[in-house]
Amino acid sequence: MIILFGLAGSGKGTQGKALSEFFGWRWLSVGQAIRDTGEYAEVIDKGNLIPDEDVIKLMDRQIAKAEAEGFDVILDGYPRTEAQAKYLTDHMADKIDGAIILDVPKEELYARLTLRGRDDDQEKESIDRRFAIFEQNICSILPLLEAHHIPVAHVNGVGEIGTVTGRLIATVQKFNPNATLQKDDVNGGEIEKSYGE
Repeated sequence: MIILFGLAGSGKGTQGKALSEFFGWRWLSVGQAIRDTGEYAEVIDKGNLIPDEDVIKLMDRQIAKAEAEGFDVILDGYPRTEAQAKYLTDHMADKIDGAIILDVPKEELYARLTLRGRDDDQEKESIDRRFAIFEQNICSILPLLEAHHIPVAHVNGVGEIGTVTGRLIATVQKFNPNATLQKDDVNGGEIEKSYGE
């Protein structure tokens, strides 16, 4: 299991999908899972977070389903809070190979989010609130991971999408030397989409 962290627009979704293709794993995006429920649109539009207990139950089901189908997991944006991280490390620390933080300057993130065009990406105040929440929460999440000896790596998220994917693949293989690629065309196919899509 790999955890992907990053501010909104950092490319977690694009890169999580790419990694899932290369390693043959299941990509699980907490944001997508929440949007798919259709229950929290107003909360998301304001840049606020869903209650921890709801997110934990939702992601627990997603992870269990993936594992039952024989897939390793790439977690995109989960855990988002200290409570979620505590639950995950208390129950699944032995399954987590490592956590990756995608680093992208905020100026580029604003540009990417504007291109992406989602309703919750159009208000700078909402974006700034999401950035602040992430930065506050990551400070409490990382010590929990480190206490369970889960390695954490920062990866430069700036550059061509395929280049960033290559950096991530190398990091995953450092975490888990047994992780084998199901395909090796890092610069081909679907991952060449713009971060704005």
